[in-house]
Amino acid sequence: MVIYFAREILSLRTLQVVTLVALIFSACAPPDSMEEEMVEPEPVSQEQCLRLLSSAAEYYKNKNWSSTSRVYGELVDLGCDKGNEEEVFQYWAIAYEFLGRFDSSEYVLLQGLKRLPDNVNLRKRLAYAYKRLGNPEKEIFEFEKLIELTPEDLEPLNRLNELYAEVGRYDDQVFVLQRMLKIDPNNKNAQGDLAQAFEATGKDPLDIYRRRFEDNPTNYSFGIDLADQLMMTGEEEEAVEILNKLRRSSGGSGSVTNKLVLQKLAIAYSEIDNLESASSVYEELYNLDRRDFKTALEIVKVNNALGDFGKAMKWAEEAIKIAPDNGETIGAKGNVYYAAFQDCRENFPTTDDKLVAAFAYNYFKMAEDKGQNRYKRDRIYLENNRDDLVFGKADWFMLDEDVKRKGSISPKSECYAWVSESIKKDPSWN
Repeated sequence: MVIYFAREILSLRTLQVVTLVALIFSACAPPDSMEEEMVEPEPVSQEQCLRLLSSAAEYYKNKNWSSTSRVYGELVDLGCDKGNEEEVFQYWAIAYEFLGRFDSSEYVLLQGLKRLPDNVNLRKRLAYAYKRLGNPEKEIFEFEKLIELTPEDLEPLNRLNELYAEVGRYDDQVFVLQRMLKIDPNNKNAQGDLAQAFEATGKDPLDIYRRRFEDNPTNYSFGIDLADQLMMTGEEEEAVEILNKLRRSSGGSGSVTNKLVLQKLAIAYSEIDNLESASSVYEELYNLDRRDFKTALEIVKVNNALGDFGKAMKWAEEAIKIAPDNGETIGAKGNVYYAAFQDCRENFPTTDDKLVAAFAYNYFKMAEDKGQNRYKRDRIYLENNRDDLVFGKADWFMLDEDVKRKGSISPKSECYAWVSESIKKDPSWN
């Protein structure tokens, strides 16, 4: 009996404990409505955001850095930074800088760069934070990003030069200094630093460029730099190989970098007198941008050198279609005729030779009328020797009557088989 009552008492006490625990947990757990409030806070009005932005600006103006950093933090937490991200994250970071809290400044700027990854001002401040934190590798990383965003800005390039020297990355220092000298060729400090950097590497500059590209074969910038150096040292064949590697890896994209690769490759082919390949590469480049008459004119120039005047004429006419009022395109067409005349002419010019010389003269004259004087000397030469070189009244008078009755004449010889134009009888030739 005693055992039975003991069990009853134990069971009762157990029930009381379980009930008490349940009450405690139920009292501590927030109600459903409170959970919803925590997950979905009340939206902040635009007016409230503007007040906070105004307060932050006032604290910043008065150099109250603690309050500045606090209010900007509240702004971001409430989502009031939208549309003002650069201002908010930049001034928030500056406030922490004045407080000497560069680790906090770093955190703020990293958050800002998640939203604005290409923002130059935020990256500059982050680089400064790393400088103050004594972290040169991270500072270098930020300046490497900056020179991608602002490639013509000497300030980040100069700082990278200093940092690479400090950490002993002399190969990288060489590349940065050469970029600086492309922008500012007369920079005496950069020239002096470059000499010291080359001395520090103890290597042939070309070997540095080769190794850099070998380690990063998909990096277009490194490949182009290597090709440039090879061209400058007369290693055009190797430059062609490097540029062709870049060309193949591009997949025929129309990016600015791929266009640059094709331009340099065409020039390299021209340097080694592989003009057929140069023409082919220029045609590939033209297909990436069919509005670029300058590329069409390069094809004209290459095919003139090849003696393929029919193809040169085709591309001269293509250039004129794009820029019909440009004296350069019209002059280029005249130059195709002039190059063919010089290549095909007999010691004593034939009627066909004189006809082609007349075409050249007429197009040179039209080009000059549009302000293009590149071919003025050739036009004057033809004009001064008009009777001997250019088809005119005396030549018309000597033609067969059957030809005269047609009212026009065009070249018939094999060397000028590609010519489709004709000279019409001038009314003054009666």
